Amino acid sequence: MGKKILVVDDEPEITTVLQGSLEPLGYQVKICATGLEVMNDLRSYKPDLVIMDVMLPGVDGYTLVSKILDGDDTAINNLPIIMISGLETSRCMFERFTQVAAFFTKPFIISDLVAAVNAVFAKKE
Repeated sequence: MGKKILVVDDEPEITTVLQGSLEPLGYQVKICATGLEVMNDLRSYKPDLVIMDVMLPGVDGYTLVSKILDGDDTAINNLPIIMISGLETSRCMFERFTQVAAFFTKPFIISDLVAAVNAVFAKKE
């Protein structure tokens, strides 16, 4: 059984590409389309990594990262996170979070993001 990745993005093109690139490598991928689903899915799916867009319907990525990392649940607040955004200027918002392992601006090169995912898991072993 591969590592679990929760992908949070409201753009089906992005989630399809990520799922199609990560699952053949042995990762299990679950998709969330809105920020409202994330906290429940973190507890029920128990991912090893979160890949999250900044701009989401319902609750934005910055608010979600703050909730994840500032909560009482150590299984959740120690999760590595890779952020993706259409706005490069969003990068500086996430610099204070040590769990944010990488930041990619859309459009990104999928092989670079996959390399970042592999690097996160290589560090954890």
